[in-house]
Amino acid sequence: MDEEQEAIGKVRAALDANDCSDIKIKITEETIFTVEDATKAVGATAGEILKSLIFLIDGEPVLVLMSGVNRVNEKAVLRAAGGKKIKMAAPDDVAARFGFKVGGVPPIGYPTRLRAFLDEELFLYPIVWSAAGTDHAFFPIAPGRLLAITDGVKTAIRRLPKVE
Repeated sequence: MDEEQEAIGKVRAALDANDCSDIKIKITEETIFTVEDATKAVGATAGEILKSLIFLIDGEPVLVLMSGVNRVNEKAVLRAAGGKKIKMAAPDDVAARFGFKVGGVPPIGYPTRLRAFLDEELFLYPIVWSAAGTDHAFFPIAPGRLLAITDGVKTAIRRLPKVE
């Protein structure tokens, strides 16, 4: 089995283990590497594209799940996690540690459950589109269901636009 099939298999297994066997993973020839790429491949708005980001809080990996139109407010994530130090995990570290490359990082499929923080704005959308382990695989999921299967925390962690 190649790396991509293995990555997608981890996501499929996690969906199945969380009573989500009804969710179908779709494969596309087009890349979903960026939010812009994903909007074209999926046929959704940027807001409906789920960004799954891994940050290290006090050295421990956590998932930060955002709408594609937003940026992360690292201080808000740090407060929500009750940590002291935050940094984004390096792409090479994410690939080596979890087997997912940037552009395909999913919200599930990790060897142990990562703490997850879901930005409250995701819940404005009935369905969001998530990477499924590679930059060519994705699946649709309702934010409430995503919250449940990640055992996540719904919170305000997006960077707000500057008021002039």
